[in-house]
Amino acid sequence: MQLSVISNWLIPERAPGPWRSFLMTIGALALAAGVRWALLPIAGPVLLSPTLFPALLVIGVYAGWRWGLGGVVIATLLLHQLTISARGPNLSLADLIGLGVFAVSGLLCVLAAAALRRTVNELREVRAVAASTEISLQSHTQRLRLAEEAGGMGLWEWDLTTGQASVARGGDEPARGLEAPNYLAYLGRVHPQDRPAMQAAGREAIMNGRFFDQEYRLSTNAGERWIHSRGEVIRDAEGRAIRLLGYNFDVTERRMVEDRLRESEARFRALADSAPVPMWVTRTDRKREFVNRAYVEFLDIPYEEAIDLDWRTILHPDDVERITAESIAGETSLNPFALEGRYRVGTGDYRWIRSFSQPRFDPMGELAGFIGIAFDITDAKRAEADLKRLNELLAERVQEALSERDLAQAALMQSQKLEAVGQLTGGVAHDFNNLLTVVIGALDIVARNPDDAVRRTRLLDAALSAARRGERLTQQLLAFARRQPLRTETTRIDPLIRQDEALFRRAVGEAVQFTLALGADDSACALDPGQFEAAVLNLVVNARDATPDGGHIRIETGCVVYDAPRGELKAGRHLRVTVADDGPGMDEATKARVFEPFFTTKAVGKGTGLGLSQVYGFARQTGGDVEIDSAPGQGTRVTLVLPCADMDKAAEAPAAEEDDAPAADPLCILLVEDDADVGDLIATMLEELGHRVRRAETVDQALAVLNDDARIDVLLTDVIMPGGKSGVDLAQAAAKQWPDMPVILSSGYTGDSLATAEAAPWPLLRKPYSLQALAAAIAEAAEGRVRR
Repeated sequence: MQLSVISNWLIPERAPGPWRSFLMTIGALALAAGVRWALLPIAGPVLLSPTLFPALLVIGVYAGWRWGLGGVVIATLLLHQLTISARGPNLSLADLIGLGVFAVSGLLCVLAAAALRRTVNELREVRAVAASTEISLQSHTQRLRLAEEAGGMGLWEWDLTTGQASVARGGDEPARGLEAPNYLAYLGRVHPQDRPAMQAAGREAIMNGRFFDQEYRLSTNAGERWIHSRGEVIRDAEGRAIRLLGYNFDVTERRMVEDRLRESEARFRALADSAPVPMWVTRTDRKREFVNRAYVEFLDIPYEEAIDLDWRTILHPDDVERITAESIAGETSLNPFALEGRYRVGTGDYRWIRSFSQPRFDPMGELAGFIGIAFDITDAKRAEADLKRLNELLAERVQEALSERDLAQAALMQSQKLEAVGQLTGGVAHDFNNLLTVVIGALDIVARNPDDAVRRTRLLDAALSAARRGERLTQQLLAFARRQPLRTETTRIDPLIRQDEALFRRAVGEAVQFTLALGADDSACALDPGQFEAAVLNLVVNARDATPDGGHIRIETGCVVYDAPRGELKAGRHLRVTVADDGPGMDEATKARVFEPFFTTKAVGKGTGLGLSQVYGFARQTGGDVEIDSAPGQGTRVTLVLPCADMDKAAEAPAAEEDDAPAADPLCILLVEDDADVGDLIATMLEELGHRVRRAETVDQALAVLNDDARIDVLLTDVIMPGGKSGVDLAQAAAKQWPDMPVILSSGYTGDSLATAEAAPWPLLRKPYSLQALAAAIAEAAEGRVRR
């Protein structure tokens, strides 16, 4: 180390400046002269040259040959003066020759020192280049390793002449452990069910082909993984296979995605089969691609025949021409359309069927066919016929006819209400079939392009978005059907209406102009957003039904201040939401009855008379009122007047969930769920979040687990369970014995079924929920436990 420091100082990488070089030259020569002077009494002038040569070497290696040459001149002159001092001014030939030899020797010494200096610096440069090259090689090696790890790839080679094989490890962590010393050792780790196919593919590639391409399950250090192995057969000049070269690619995640997509498809099919009305999906060639169980039962024929059935063959002869023309026109328009006709069922009888069809599009936006739903309106048709017959007999059988008419009207009213439910179910089935289309299309494209990671990610995002839309659709359906419990929250109205603009436009259709004039700014109301959306949607649908083609529907918002109570309204600041149309308007008699349940001005079978009653009920429940401004020929303006709330507490429109679940410390969670499939999914979600899961299906099993395992950190239980005991009962029992243990209730039920759970002191996680919502609930529960 010390020698290295001395050499770096004595032979610097860069030439020193003039002053340093001058000082080194004078210092070296002075030191040599000092040594010579000290030895002069002993040895005489001959000893001077040996002391000067080291000085010249030092000058040459430190400052270079130019300063070394100067040192030679100075040393020669110094030696000349010392010689004169010792022998007089008349030097002999031998003295002069000695001085010349010294000068030449000094010059050679300086040149040798300069060469040494250059050699040392060149060596330094070579070492620097070598070090840089080594760093570059290490960087490239690191990049190659990172590329393999990022791609999850591992290279392999099989020498067919010796039977030896080398298999590099896979890149990503779960697939590591793919190494094998030879082919047989690697083959022994292939799943027994996949081994024959892999061997057959290898033999086929060696005998007749060029490429080897196979997917199989492999036992690795991280457990069983799906591996996609692809290789190329290398042949010699005579065409004999001598080697196989290829790579292994871990496709476990893709396989899991495909399994989840198939599971989603199965669930959607199960949902369709659970519907009580016929549903179907067609291709662009009008052939059925899917029909549900109700469709098959309606026709009373096997599923295979139902798929291939031409519906025109079971139409009533009087309806064939009309229905065919209406169907062609509806499909050509690429808009939703409805058909109504008589169809022959399995018993041979004809039933009146009303169907609704909607175009469906694949994930790329291309038309993929149509989806449809139908419901039986035979009872309504019969009720209409009975009513008509009773009216014709009214003159001669007044009392009896009135009694029978009342019965027929009651039956018709009930049928109309069922038809309204059927229309609502039809819309839901349509939307769920759209979601089914996304999932089926995504699965098909992923299966066709298994290695396209970009497309696979985009299709997975589409499937996940479809599932979230299904959740939103269910919430809207519950709100519209008044089965969802009222959940009041302070909400800004303008953002909420703007968020639902697409839904309103879809309800209005393309034949009517629809605009928004939102002027409430940040004003907010304390209300249930779902009930509010249902009320405004009812007003928009009523306006649509009253507005002719080319008309205009407008939603307006604004604020008003009442200095004194006004009817049912209290004094203060109120927000007005108006739905205006330019339809035919209403007279005073109609306006007086519009809020009566089941009162409607629409044609028979076109309305239930419940829409405005729901709007009025919502407004009164929220502390507001409904105003109607209408006159014949002047259109209609229906205004919701709602009291304003504190804007500081107002909530914005719901924001999209974060992609990543919040990180949390691993916990031991007791999951109590009686549905095995749901339990498996929730357990997987919990494990994905890093938690350890214990399972139970009943309250008694859960209590037994709690008694046996004191390490349970959180109790996550379903509310509605078999056996006479609910999740609330379990939570109450657990709270008594383990008061510090957090409890999370979860349920997919609504309404009265959850009255006890909603009144309980524990948080209620409503199904369906996302991984992010589950993680947030657990984190909040765990944080509450820490605070306690």
